[in-house]
Amino acid sequence: MTKFKNILITGGAGYVGIPTVSLLLEKGYKVRVFDNLSWGGDVLLPFFRNPNFGFIRGDIRKKEELQKALKGIDAVIHLAGIVGFPACRKFPERSREVNVDGTKNVVDVAAGKTPVIFASTGSTYGKIIENFCTETTVLNPLSHYGKQKAEAEEIVKKNKKFIIYRFATAFGVAPRLRLDLLINDFTYRAITEKTLMVYEKDFMRTFIHVQDMAQSFLFALKNYKKIEGEIYNVGDESLNISKEKVARLLLKYVDYHLHFVPDGHDIDQRDYVVDYSKIKKLGFRTKIGLEDGIKELIKACEVIEVKNPYCNV
Repeated sequence: MTKFKNILITGGAGYVGIPTVSLLLEKGYKVRVFDNLSWGGDVLLPFFRNPNFGFIRGDIRKKEELQKALKGIDAVIHLAGIVGFPACRKFPERSREVNVDGTKNVVDVAAGKTPVIFASTGSTYGKIIENFCTETTVLNPLSHYGKQKAEAEEIVKKNKKFIIYRFATAFGVAPRLRLDLLINDFTYRAITEKTLMVYEKDFMRTFIHVQDMAQSFLFALKNYKKIEGEIYNVGDESLNISKEKVARLLLKYVDYHLHFVPDGHDIDQRDYVVDYSKIKKLGFRTKIGLEDGIKELIKACEVIEVKNPYCNV
């Protein structure tokens, strides 16, 4: 079994990063966060009391900063990126510099010696002919985000020592909360606006709680030799669900007006069921279901104060 002790997390101050840092520290890993703090660094403050925590402020677009960050590191969890199609559409050049060129910098510095565990996305599938996705489904990304992540996957493969995770759409509460994600967005709007307009209601989507994403990285570190050099869909079939069913599930807990509208569309055209058997056969299982995640989001909405909750950049 490969023993990893010193872990670098790029983008460790983000939505997925903070739960991952917290979990790995809890499990006794030494964790170094590399982040440009574009969203601020207050979420990192509780970690500084832990002697196993370290922080380097830097930008993955600058290779020399990454070289410093990777010194003494056993494995890299690469989360840094501009995430989601709205943000990448708004900043196409910047997002490419970060998502593609930045990933190349990570791989160049890792130099085939340091394993890279890469957070990719189901958005790489894009518009597909089949309604069922496995890791061998031909990619057809439509958005800047999907295309950039697909290109970044090919770069990560060149490191030879790698694991690529194609995640379902994240949801759930985390210290650096994102409200541009579908379930988080639906919940916040239903509570604060008392109404929700849903387009493409029959489109099938697939989800994973942010804490389960963190657990998947722990699984990768513990089982690296068993799962290295492969791509995995990460989620669970029980969380393949239509947008309509998500909205109706919310009605169990929130009194709001639900409207289905013909206008509007998902640029990524995500409308498919995803197969997660590959990683499940190796022993990984998600633990948090949609209802539990929605109930925690409802409670969290009591303390959320944001000026523009729908902007992710």
